[in-house]
Amino acid sequence: MESAPAWPITIDDVRAARERLRGHLTPTPLRSYAALDTAVGNGIRVWVKHENHQPTGAFKVRNALAVLTSLPADALRRGVVAATRGNHGLGLAWAGARLGVPVTVCVPVGNNPEKNEDLRGLGAVLIEEGRDYDEAVAVADRMVAERGLTLVHSTNHPQIVAGAGTLTLEMLEQHPELEALVFAVGGGSQAVGGLTVVRGLGSRIPVYAVQAEAAGAIHDSWHAGRPLPRASADTFADGLATRNVYPFTFGALREGLAGFVAVSEGELAEATRLLIRTTHTLVEGAGAAGLAGLLRLRETLRGREAGIVISGGNVDEATLRRVLVREI
Repeated sequence: MESAPAWPITIDDVRAARERLRGHLTPTPLRSYAALDTAVGNGIRVWVKHENHQPTGAFKVRNALAVLTSLPADALRRGVVAATRGNHGLGLAWAGARLGVPVTVCVPVGNNPEKNEDLRGLGAVLIEEGRDYDEAVAVADRMVAERGLTLVHSTNHPQIVAGAGTLTLEMLEQHPELEALVFAVGGGSQAVGGLTVVRGLGSRIPVYAVQAEAAGAIHDSWHAGRPLPRASADTFADGLATRNVYPFTFGALREGLAGFVAVSEGELAEATRLLIRTTHTLVEGAGAAGLAGLLRLRETLRGREAGIVISGGNVDEATLRRVLVREI
C-alpha cells in the first residue's frame, strides 16, 4: 500500500469545503427520538444526522461537490470518472449536472438497479463492468488512461475527505453537547473527516468506527496494525462493500479512532428496521451501520449523548423487502 500522511487534511480544508458547498446544499437535520433512545437503552441519548435527506439521498454529494468545486477548468471540461456502488456516483452525477461537468461512472455487474437508473437519470455515462467495487475502480483507472478523464476516487482524495468532514462540523454546531460519535466505514472518508474536525476543534470527543463483518478489511487491518485486504466483500449494505484498505484514510483511522467494531448482516438489518420504525425515514444498510455500531458499544457509551449518521437512504425495493420480512 502506498504511504500517505497519517493526517491527510486539516480542519481548514473542511471549512473551505463548507464555504464552497454553501450555495449548493443546506445543512441536514440532527434529531433525537425518544423511541430510539428507549430501544438503545443504557441511558444513551442518540442524535441522528439525517444525510438521507440530501438531494441524492446520501452524504456523498458533499464529497462530490467538494471535489468538483476545487478542480481546474481544463479538468472540468474533459470530465471526471469514478467507481461506485451507487452513492458516490450519484453525488458526482448530481454535482456534475449542477455544474455542467461530464461524469462517467463505473459500477460492478449486478449493481443496485435502482441506483443505476438514478445515475443515468442524472446524465452520467454508466459503465457496468467488474465483479465488485474494487474491480470497478480498475475500470475507472482505465478510463483515465484511455480518455484523459480526471479520477475522483471515493476515498483517496483530500477534497473527498474534506467534504465528508462538513457533516461533522454541522453536527457539533447543531449540538455541541455531543459526547461520542460513531461512523460507518466503507472507505473511511466520513470517519476521517469527523476525526479531522474533532481534532481541529481541540475536542476530546471519542470517535468510533463500525464496518460490516462481511466486508471487514479495514476493521481487521486496524486491529492488526497493517493492511489485510480481503478476497470478497459480500454484504447487503452495498455502501460498505469494499475489500481493500485505502492509504489516504488508514493512517488517520489507526491514529485517531477510540475503537473499531464489526457487525453482522443480522445486526445491520436490525438497525435498519429500528431506524425506519423510530425515525420514520428510509434507511439503507450502510446508513444503519452507525446505529449497529452504537448498539455494540452500549456499555462503553453508557449515559452519553452519542451522534450517528444515517449516511444514506438509497435502498432498492427488493433489499428493503428482505430486511422488513426478516430474511436478513
